[in-house]
Amino acid sequence: MIKAPHQPGAAYDGSFLPSVQGLRGIAALSVLMDHFYDMPKGGMYDIPNPGFLPPLWSWLQSVINVGGHGVELFFMISGFLIPASLVRHGSLSRFFFDRVLRIMPVFVILHLALFAIGPIVAYKFFRGIDLTSYLTIFAANLFFVQDALGLPIAQQNAWTLTYEWAFYIWFALTFSMWRVGGRLLAAPLILLGLACLMHWPITAFFCVGMLFSAIGFRISIPGPAGLLAGLACGVALYASLVLFHPFVGLVPGFLLFGMALAPESGLGKALSAPALQYVGKISYSLYLVHPFVLFPLQVIGLKLVAVGVDRWLLWAAFIGLGLVMSLVASAISYELIEVRLRRLLDGAIRGTLFRPMKIEQSA
Repeated sequence: MIKAPHQPGAAYDGSFLPSVQGLRGIAALSVLMDHFYDMPKGGMYDIPNPGFLPPLWSWLQSVINVGGHGVELFFMISGFLIPASLVRHGSLSRFFFDRVLRIMPVFVILHLALFAIGPIVAYKFFRGIDLTSYLTIFAANLFFVQDALGLPIAQQNAWTLTYEWAFYIWFALTFSMWRVGGRLLAAPLILLGLACLMHWPITAFFCVGMLFSAIGFRISIPGPAGLLAGLACGVALYASLVLFHPFVGLVPGFLLFGMALAPESGLGKALSAPALQYVGKISYSLYLVHPFVLFPLQVIGLKLVAVGVDRWLLWAAFIGLGLVMSLVASAISYELIEVRLRRLLDGAIRGTLFRPMKIEQSA
């Protein structure tokens, strides 16, 4: 149910914002675009060159290669949505139950599929792996501690979920400590958060979303001028992340997100387009599923280029087929896992833990 528009000067109330949905779609498509560039080279899955990426202008390579920074958009969105979600749930147990229900089904199914098929196709770290290492890597990736243990990451894009879960836990505990004991009790966790910002600068983008969640400030530039301003900030954000430092990217990121949240701005209206709304709806599945779709196309492309098939033809087919197949697979994943399986799990488990409660809107 769509609630009343956000009131100026007030904290975000958890109402549905089409522009945020659209921005989520842009973030997922950005990462997909990056893999259209990276995977033909063999760089993403540790497959040796020659690769089938055709010779491109260096500036075009740079433009395409920044797509991986769509994750910073995801972090701003999470920082914006999670505070209101925690308040709406009213308890840590309900909040984390819905977080698990939202994040884990798609991830776990892909995790099981990867560890079942990976050894058969000798994918990456599965080559020559022993049983102990297999089980260790399986468990570490399942609980998102592979980086802390210095182990390989299984699902290539799932590294961001480690940051997401760390943010959920940190924010929920900090919020709870603040409400119970005020600044003094929350201070150690706040200092821990600041230390994390220094060590992992991209986590600062969670703070941009948190700021906009706490205040009613929005940047409304209507019409084509607003759309152009938003695009300029998007270009500046991606360029800052590549050429400078994530902290430099916070400025255009702040401006971009402020314009995206203003429903009457040119950027906000563009992000509310129906096509982007649908991509945003399936964006979580799209983000995790598309490497599984692109991998066999990558293997086929590397085999065909080795026998002399034109690189331009292979790359065009890789992008065209990869885009269509990724969207179709993600739509199926969304309907079967994110909607139906999630609803089934919710109905089977929630009643034993809590009083009946409507499933939360995806965040």
